[in-house]
Amino acid sequence: MKDILEEIVAHKRIEVAVQKELLPPHKLYAEVERMMSEGVTKRSLSQALTENDFGIIAEFKRKSPSKGWIKEDGKPEVIPPSYEQNGAAALSILTDEKYFGGSLDFIRKARPLVSRPILRKDFIIDEYQLFQARHVGADAVLLIAADLNKQEVRSLTATAHELALEVLLELHSEHELDYADIDVDALGVNNRNLGTFVTDVQNSFRLAAQLPQDKVLVSESGISNPDTIKLLREAGYRGFLIGETFMKTDEPDLALQEFIKELAS
Repeated sequence: MKDILEEIVAHKRIEVAVQKELLPPHKLYAEVERMMSEGVTKRSLSQALTENDFGIIAEFKRKSPSKGWIKEDGKPEVIPPSYEQNGAAALSILTDEKYFGGSLDFIRKARPLVSRPILRKDFIIDEYQLFQARHVGADAVLLIAADLNKQEVRSLTATAHELALEVLLELHSEHELDYADIDVDALGVNNRNLGTFVTDVQNSFRLAAQLPQDKVLVSESGISNPDTIKLLREAGYRGFLIGETFMKTDEPDLALQEFIKELAS
């Protein structure tokens, strides 16, 4: 079976190299340094999840490698703000273009319209991408254990923190549990196998007891029932990243509103 993650990461290396040619690192880094000298508004993803009654990270996701287009005409200046208005604790915005139909510009467009923390959801393999995230106004980034070794995660996390970005570190299996001692801001368990894109929410329950309870824990993908969140909270999770459940509907914001209403009942 083809490993989709391996294919995505291989393409990401090419993509980042092209981006560096268009905007050389020294120019991007200097611009970010200038921006930060003027002050950075600190929006904490981990704090937003622990303080919110429901902890939903509502995701703006237009496309999937396994399902194709989910909402090709979805607008970043419409859906993320409406997610915020309907109870999202935080927002996730896909920025991978080839496989997820995303763009860094989506964060740039949404940022002035929302006050909730924004997670840059992408396959981050280079510190250049962290500077990009800060440049467009993200508050946090996703790092994926499956495509980074521990030293790479440590190094990228240190740089992210220097840029006032929080880190959500994504794990998928028992083999990656030794990453959990890295000083990240939140630990996520992806219920979707990034090699095969098969989803099983039981993955979060299976790993829950083996994760450090002093970290903010996030369950990602495959959550479509409010009752599942109630059980996940009992297992120790405080954040729940949900994309397709909302995005596949005609009105994602109203789907989120109804979901939270059921969750509160």
